[in-house]
Amino acid sequence: MERVAAGEESAVSECLDRFGPLVWSLARRMTPNRDEAEDSVQEIFVDVWKSAARYDAAVGSETAFVATIARRRLIDRARRLGRRPQMTDLPEALPDEAPTAQEAIDLGDEAELARAELEQLRPEQKQVLRLAIWDGLSHSQIADHLSLPLGTVKTHVRRGLLKIRERIEAGRKAD
Repeated sequence: MERVAAGEESAVSECLDRFGPLVWSLARRMTPNRDEAEDSVQEIFVDVWKSAARYDAAVGSETAFVATIARRRLIDRARRLGRRPQMTDLPEALPDEAPTAQEAIDLGDEAELARAELEQLRPEQKQVLRLAIWDGLSHSQIADHLSLPLGTVKTHVRRGLLKIRERIEAGRKAD
């Protein structure tokens, strides 16, 4: 670190080679995507160059020094990212047109058929599926709301949906 603090170019290169994998692995674990990780690694090494003069071998190893700087910068970055809204890319393949009238009718028919099959389920499956589908509750929220174990809620959802699917497919084959 003394050589980095002195500005030796070869020391900077050696530092990148020696600590690059460590910093990269920390950045990949603590950032949401590859681009953020790359930006973080650059910021971390700039901070390492600026802080190299503060390194004290009596306090800790060079690896610990670099890892501590990396961890602190990554936590700072995570806090900053958490405060600003994330911009997301739109999918490149957006549908060009709305469903046709026939497709809309077909979807409505399928929804009505699914709704009718829901009514044929056992009461506990029906109740859990209604809370999940119409009320938008998570499995955990349903479990709390109904005082049921989480595994039981998941089983009711899965078996109920499978039963609805089986009945709809059986109806299609019969037609």
